[in-house]
Amino acid sequence: MKVVKIAILTILITETLNLMYGVVLMEKAIIERLEKIAEKFKEIEENLGKPEIIADQKKFQALAKEHKELQPIYETYMEYKKTKQGIEEAIEIIDMGEEPELVELAKEEKKELEEKLEQLETELKKLLIPKDPNDEKNVILEIRAGTGGEEAALFAQDLFRMYTRYAEKKGWKVEILSLNETGLGGIKEVIATISGKGAYSRLKYESGVHRVQRIPVTESGGRIHTSAATVAILPEAEEVDIQIDEKDLKIDTYRASGAGGQHVNTTDSAVRITHIPTGIVVTCSNERSQIQNRIKAMKILRARLKEFYERQQKEQVDSARRSQVGSGDRSEKIRTYNFPENRVTDHRIKLTLYNLEEFLDGELDEMIDALSAAEQAEKIEALARE
Repeated sequence: MKVVKIAILTILITETLNLMYGVVLMEKAIIERLEKIAEKFKEIEENLGKPEIIADQKKFQALAKEHKELQPIYETYMEYKKTKQGIEEAIEIIDMGEEPELVELAKEEKKELEEKLEQLETELKKLLIPKDPNDEKNVILEIRAGTGGEEAALFAQDLFRMYTRYAEKKGWKVEILSLNETGLGGIKEVIATISGKGAYSRLKYESGVHRVQRIPVTESGGRIHTSAATVAILPEAEEVDIQIDEKDLKIDTYRASGAGGQHVNTTDSAVRITHIPTGIVVTCSNERSQIQNRIKAMKILRARLKEFYERQQKEQVDSARRSQVGSGDRSEKIRTYNFPENRVTDHRIKLTLYNLEEFLDGELDEMIDALSAAEQAEKIEALARE
């Protein structure tokens, strides 16, 4: 099974790399963009040495930051041009064919330089991809049971454990903000923060409907059932990211109670916050303190508002790139977890791995790496079309 898994991933990565880097010489549009960046870099470098710029610290710092951001692209592009020139010089020597030994050396050098050029093209295309400003942010993870009743709730619990185990392997911290459990140990809804370096950059591909096919523990006839749960991955928003006017909030308090009458509060500590302009509602009841519940509810609200406004902007630019979770219906799936066949299939990139047990234990990197590679390929293709 391990060999099959590696073979499938190798095919996927090969196809992705062919899409990304199949052109020997970079597209004219990308070269033109690199030339403009090189001109801009040299202009900034010149301006940084001017006394009037040095005297204006705000302007100097802004230029220095832009200089630092463009420097890797500029230096890699200069190396690319130098390598390309070296290939042209080697071809000239080969074409003249006057000295056999020199021609052989030129052929060897040409081959080495062509390999280097290909590597530089790869690096330049990666450097040109706009960085996601949310990649280094912490994550608000939301999991909700969808179609399938109690079995869906048990699957939601499995997914939460899967992400918790993945976070542990990465050294990230998980904190539950809100939890609504069922009597059989399932989860109707859980909201948690995952804090750590690059958390959003790795987990952002997990948003969507996850479908499970297995024999439920509640099934006496041994029949395979299909259930679903939704996962939302939101970048945690700081107060500076989203300004919330208190006048736009409706805050209610109520008495919280746990599943089966457990953890019943005798005070109105649970908090429900409604953001009136958008209609977004957030509740938090995990803490015994109303203040703590309000702090956590505001953290969730900021993340949802950030996602709401960013999605609005994306929809105006490209409606095909909507980052919606869906209703939780079985048909709206991004991934299927099939227990009888011990497989996990991601339908977006058509990748199947036969390691379901390890996958649910937090071994997600193989799938996430493939999703990341596919996203890079798509962005580079879009870059070439611009």
